[in-house]
Amino acid sequence: MESTPDQTADLFSAQNQSFMFNVTAANSSDYTHIMSPEINKTINLLMIIVLLVTMVSLGCTMEISKIKSHMVKPKGVLIAVLAQYGVMPLTAFCLAKAFQLTEITAVVVLICGCCPGGSLSNLLSLALQGDMNLSIVMTTCSTVLAFGMMPLLLYLYCRGFDLQNSVPYVEITLSLVMILIPCGTGILINHYRPQYSKMITKVGLIFMMMGIVAIGIIASIGIRDTLLTVLAPPLMAVAALMPFIGYVFGYIISWLFGLSQRERRTVSMETGCQNAQLCTTILKLAFPPALIGPLFLFPMVYVLLQLMEAGVLIVLFRCHQWFTLKQKVTYQPTTAAEGGL
Repeated sequence: MESTPDQTADLFSAQNQSFMFNVTAANSSDYTHIMSPEINKTINLLMIIVLLVTMVSLGCTMEISKIKSHMVKPKGVLIAVLAQYGVMPLTAFCLAKAFQLTEITAVVVLICGCCPGGSLSNLLSLALQGDMNLSIVMTTCSTVLAFGMMPLLLYLYCRGFDLQNSVPYVEITLSLVMILIPCGTGILINHYRPQYSKMITKVGLIFMMMGIVAIGIIASIGIRDTLLTVLAPPLMAVAALMPFIGYVFGYIISWLFGLSQRERRTVSMETGCQNAQLCTTILKLAFPPALIGPLFLFPMVYVLLQLMEAGVLIVLFRCHQWFTLKQKVTYQPTTAAEGGL
């Protein structure tokens, strides 16, 4: 079992050697030899482990009974999935066009936009007092649908950049398959051993945060000379605008379809939040280091700005609640008994 991540990384490496990318030299950057093989292998191994642990913990939040109840009345889930796979890929495409990103950079942004929702959206929905059942079911559905929707959306939107031959669909599909087994394992644990689910979920989230920090530090050491590439103003602008647009349009779409306030807040968070761990792993393992360079760190920048913007929304929501409650207490009508009559 200990050799599984290395075998997986070797599988992707072998496929990448035979994969021909149709990216012109004029519009792509050459990142050859920016990272030593040892650091590259260490990052690959860490990414696979972090993704596996994260998906097990994500599976532990999914309850079969809740999934069935939402499948009987699927309105909320259908609207949420429409927002997830309608708003985010289109937003990524429009932003890549608006900022005139280079071809490989546009592919990175599109892959991030086409990813399913992640486990952070459940925490953000909880902080906004959203519908947690809908949040968990939406994360489940978007993860399962990613096997078909992600390659399809990438194919459709990459045609707008003439990049349909530049995306490693097979490698991306294999990366998606990687999340099926650990996620299914988490669901089974939650179903048959629910007493362990909360502990596994907490440990998984802590491990995910620690893993992201560790990967960021190691990557910064390995690619310090080209790290500013991923912090370029156009990419930073894209990383800031994508989650914000997702939050806004997720709320608007759910409002148009008549969902409740709790459901609107949930769809908003689920739409703007992407599975950064999955996106980073796909970018790192499916593309050769000489082509992707430091751009595999873009999802980490995205998730940082995504959390900052969600934090602002949570603070505004809490302030609104506090003022509303204060007004109710201040202007509460006086009863006859209290008036001394």
